[in-house]
Amino acid sequence: MVGLLHKEEDMKPKVFVSRIIPKPALDMIAQACEMELNEEDKPLSKAELIERIRDKDGLLCLLTDKIDEEVLSANPNLKVVANVAVGYDNIDVAAATRHKVMVTNTPGVLDNTTADFAWTLLMASARRLVQADKFTREGKYKGWGIMLFLGEDVYGKTLGICGLGRIGRAVARRARGFDMRILYTDAVRADPAVEQELGVTFVDKETLLRESDFVTLHVPLLPETYHYISTKELNMMKRTAHLINASRGPVVDEKALVQALREKRIAGAALDVFEEEPKLAPGLAELENVTLAPHIASASVETRTRMATMAAENLIAALSGKRPPNLVNTELAS
Repeated sequence: MVGLLHKEEDMKPKVFVSRIIPKPALDMIAQACEMELNEEDKPLSKAELIERIRDKDGLLCLLTDKIDEEVLSANPNLKVVANVAVGYDNIDVAAATRHKVMVTNTPGVLDNTTADFAWTLLMASARRLVQADKFTREGKYKGWGIMLFLGEDVYGKTLGICGLGRIGRAVARRARGFDMRILYTDAVRADPAVEQELGVTFVDKETLLRESDFVTLHVPLLPETYHYISTKELNMMKRTAHLINASRGPVVDEKALVQALREKRIAGAALDVFEEEPKLAPGLAELENVTLAPHIASASVETRTRMATMAAENLIAALSGKRPPNLVNTELAS
């Protein structure tokens, strides 16, 4: 019996999990695979990652792991890279496809949680919550004052949504509760029925920037969306406007944003993602009119657990000879 169990264990596919993830997902992987885990809970260097996956059949990774040609070519046995994220700009999908390595992601599961957090950022920026919290903690609050931390109202204002995908639509649904005028722009216009359901109006990017009191970004990171917001765009916005980014860091030109905030060309900004994470653009952290969060838009217990278990399901399916539910490079399924 012992020998039989040992033989079955040897037949399990070998996988590497690059960071600590919620336990239910680890338990799933450990049951189906021979699992090795990076227990330090910090990103590995490229050399370390290459060494850890050298004899592995599968890799479960996070956005902090850069999976490029060098990593892929170092292990000819690799069959699948399961990303615990909706986006997969950290993976060279074309290279993976050449190596016949399946790439998977975790779409849909974090839409509402991310939309909630986009609104958290928007409200915090509008009402100067982080500044007020710091002021109070430092013992500077000496009593109510009519001019103390004046911010901007949200209800009845104009919200501009850049990217009306799943998350953008979830943001729009929440905006209706604030009786807002909702504009959106996208590479592809939504169906009239969707526009009517959400109460949104399609406009070009320039109109959205000029007319919105709050601009929230929900576009994927593509060559055409790199620095989607830079000096030109910031100069189009109202001086009373706020910019919210819970999509991808490089969508915003951080240096240009720092300059615009310093010069009060817009009222404020709130960022959950950064151009060169975890680094911030020089001067950004010193500004009081920006709210900064460490990439936590999907960071609820429920959502991060669902993301991790979805990635585990993708990983296990691929290593079982099945088509993963969320296969990115679908040409490998045929």
